[in-house]
Amino acid sequence: MSSGKRITLQQAAEIVKNGSSLTFSGFTIWRRPFALVYELIRQRRKGLHLIEVNGGPQTEFLVGAGCVDIWESCWVGHELYGKYGANLSRKVGNKEILVEDYSHAEMLFRFSAAASGAPYAVTQTALGTDIHNPAYDTLGNAGLRDGRRIPKHKYRFTEDPFFGAGAQVMVPAAKVDVAILCVQQVGEEGTVRVNGQFYSDPEVARAADVTIVMAEEIVPEEYLRRDSDLNTITSFEVDHIVEVPFGAHPTGMFGRYDVDGAFLKDFYTRTRTQEGFDDFAKEWIHGLDHLGYLEKLGWPKMLNLKANTALKYSTGVKRGQ
Repeated sequence: MSSGKRITLQQAAEIVKNGSSLTFSGFTIWRRPFALVYELIRQRRKGLHLIEVNGGPQTEFLVGAGCVDIWESCWVGHELYGKYGANLSRKVGNKEILVEDYSHAEMLFRFSAAASGAPYAVTQTALGTDIHNPAYDTLGNAGLRDGRRIPKHKYRFTEDPFFGAGAQVMVPAAKVDVAILCVQQVGEEGTVRVNGQFYSDPEVARAADVTIVMAEEIVPEEYLRRDSDLNTITSFEVDHIVEVPFGAHPTGMFGRYDVDGAFLKDFYTRTRTQEGFDDFAKEWIHGLDHLGYLEKLGWPKMLNLKANTALKYSTGVKRGQ
């Protein structure tokens, strides 16, 4: 029986308010919730605080559109389709955005702590690096550490009191308002099944106050219960569900469709200036809904990206494109 969690893409975007902190599913160019990212841009969301295990194209789109004030993570880029985040770099250079830098492992530990209800994680990661230089405590130096949603400290040092392993770093739990996931299947009551690597999706879902799951398809819960060991996230951890086929494009959805490398290359090349980004957004985001976006891409292109059900990747896409 449905629990009434199903909403529209537009309603999902309205849950993310100006100034919200949010995070995403996936990894670099895989399973990013682009249909909802585009809708946030169309609704001209402002003042967002992104807290991400790792950045990717979704970061670059939101930053380029002027939606983001604060970004906490370790890295951003498009893998072989663009090695770094030109939009983020431009905004940082112009002092339009605050960046709080952690190591990749520290970001994952922060989400793991939040997912387990702990206030912080303890690690030796990044000891001796400038990540722990007080001069680079961006949010602290900006006077934004209120001890509520933003932790009072970026880190704290301690000594191992149990085994004498020496210096340790305490990093704060990643507290976020909204997590937006993009997956292959979600049940009518919110049970999530991710095919392939699920990355940090379980931690991300549990760390957020509100979890929105955007899926290629909504399926009966009874179907997912037949092989319950294959499910990734339980229904009670999900607040809202949205059915959006091809919702991860231009990133990939394992077993469904490949990464659209040509699209990402075009984005990377054209958006190194703000004028370039604005032109790109005018062409591909504003004035369209998700169906209009797919129609503009063209069904021959989408069918070319579609994965072979046996091989789990497209046999029509040339590697590296």
